[in-house]
This record gives sequence, C-alpha cells and structure tokens, in this order.
Amino acid sequence: MRLRLGQGNSLPWAQRMIYMKANLGYHKADHMTGMKGMPEGPATETVADAVDGNWVDSLAPAATRPWLRLSRADRPIGTWLLLLPCWWGLALAIVMTGEARLSDLWIALGCGIGAFFMRGAGCTWNDITDRNIDGQVARTRSRPIPSGQATVKGAMIWLVAQALVAFGVLLTFNSAAIALGIAALLPVAIYPFAKRFTWWPQVFLGLAFNWGALLAWTAHTGSLGWPAVVLYVSGIAWTLFYDTIYAHQDAEDDALIGVKSTARLFGDQSPRWLRGFLIMTVLLMGLAVILAARDRSVLSLVLALGGPWAMGWHLAMQLGRFDPEDGSGLIRLFRSNQIAGLLPLPFFAVAALL
Repeated sequence: MRLRLGQGNSLPWAQRMIYMKANLGYHKADHMTGMKGMPEGPATETVADAVDGNWVDSLAPAATRPWLRLSRADRPIGTWLLLLPCWWGLALAIVMTGEARLSDLWIALGCGIGAFFMRGAGCTWNDITDRNIDGQVARTRSRPIPSGQATVKGAMIWLVAQALVAFGVLLTFNSAAIALGIAALLPVAIYPFAKRFTWWPQVFLGLAFNWGALLAWTAHTGSLGWPAVVLYVSGIAWTLFYDTIYAHQDAEDDALIGVKSTARLFGDQSPRWLRGFLIMTVLLMGLAVILAARDRSVLSLVLALGGPWAMGWHLAMQLGRFDPEDGSGLIRLFRSNQIAGLLPLPFFAVAALL
C-alpha cells in the first residue's frame, strides 16, 4: 500500500512512501553489518544493479569478485563519469595552447588508470561508511559488505591498495597537478557523509567527480586557469543532472531511513530542476570554451562550441524520457551519460587541430 506523506520541515517535496508489515521481509536485520547472524554471502552472488554479463561476474576469479564489486568494476559507468571531465580539461587546454605534445597521451592514459583506481577507492570508502544504510535499501543490500562477501577490515586494506596505485600515477604529473590531486581527497572523503547532513549530497559528488577537469588542465599547462574552473563548475551541474536521475531509484527507501538527496528534495518538481541543471551545464561549458579558444581562429571557436551543444541535445533527450517511476529506465538514462560526456570530445579535438 502506498501512502502520500507530507514533509515535516516544509521542504518542497511530496514523496511516495511504502507501508510494509514487519513480516514482509523488505528490510532484513540479518543483512546489516555487525548484526548477529549476518550471512556469509558467496563470492558468486551478484550485486543488484550490476551490468548484465559484466566481466567481474563472468570472467574474474571467484576470490577477487567481492573486491572488484567493492570497486564497482562490474558497473563501469562511474569510472567514465570520473574520467570524462579529465579528458575535457586536457582537450580544452590543448585548444587554448594550440599545442598537442606526446606527454598528453600519457596524461590521457594516466587519467584513465587513475580514474579506475580512485573511483574504486572512493566506492570502497563509500561502502565502508554506508554499510549500515546499504543493508536497509533494496538496491544496495547485495553489495559486498552488507551481504557478507567482504569484511570492513578487508575493505580498508583494499581501499589503501587502490589509492596507492592512483597516487603512483599522480606522481608522474607536474607538481601543480600533484598538489591538486592530493587536495581532491577532501571532497572524496566528505561525500559519503553528505547525505546525512544536507539535501544536496549530489553537490559533493560533483565536487569530487569533476576534479579531474582541474587536474588534467594543470597537467598540460602547468597552472590552473579560469577556463578549467568554469569547466569544473559545468561538470558539477552535469553531476546534479545525472545523479538526481540516479537517486530517484532509491527515493522511497531513502525516505524510510532518513537519507537525504536531491531526488527527495525536488520530488515532483524534478523535471524543472533537471532542466535548470541541463542549461547550466551547457552554458558554463560554452563559457569555458570561449575563455579557452578566444585567441584561436573563429572556426576553431565555433567547432569547439559544438561540444556543449551536442551534449545539451543528449541531456534534453534524457529529460524527455525521464520517468521517476521507471526504475530500469532511470538506470538506463544514468548510464547513457557516458555517451553524453563523450560527445564534446570530438569537437574539442578538431578545434585543437585548427
């Protein structure tokens, strides 16, 4: 039975809630980390929202699967969402300087390696801090820690190992980029706790996930510049767009356990907010392009501006298909942001060549 409840603190949302009898088993106490009788889940148990036929579940040795699942290696979209702002920053830096160097190939590859391991470390940290919450949410209770596939101690060791690999890659960049990379640890550390104290945890995710735009720009140019900063803010608006869509999957469970999100905050007004984030993403990326390419040819500038234009059309398509009641549709829209984030890159690349 569904009940429409009001918000006690007068926040502007109206959220559908689920009423459940205690014996329906929707929330099982034995899935909570640290609870007596917690099951020891087999390494072959898949995570609920993993990609069908992913390489972790089908090819990885059984002993490695819980750790790879902690890293979300069975869900690669997060690595892409962390990597793409890095490539935006590098591409726009090349547009501005008009110089593509052999070392830029390593920056691009190094960002890819770093994105994989830092995303894995961040997700592991998220699962450690959220282990008691994840056990109460239908979509996340199959994750390695609440399901008993991995221990907290083991997860901490795995977190450190991944972070060390990413740090090794970071040390190959210039000193300014290294400093930025170290500073990125602050938003990464804070993000898992944000849903406990703010209705805008997606902002903190955006701060962490788009840091690569600053880092890759600096790795190429040697110093931070305004185009990179504006591009960074554009990425934060993009994160608010796609992660609000993603958060609607858990809105009802989050309401039951008191976890905050923009999906809960916006409620039925989400399409209007998503449209605003879409516009912010496109306008700010366009401004970053203008700042980076203002001294280049008119043709180069126009081609580079095609990047945010193409991305905006893809985000508009997502908005047109947004249905907060369609869980499978929400995850498809969220994953399609890999394509959305790739769209600006060919325009930036061509503009850099002119």
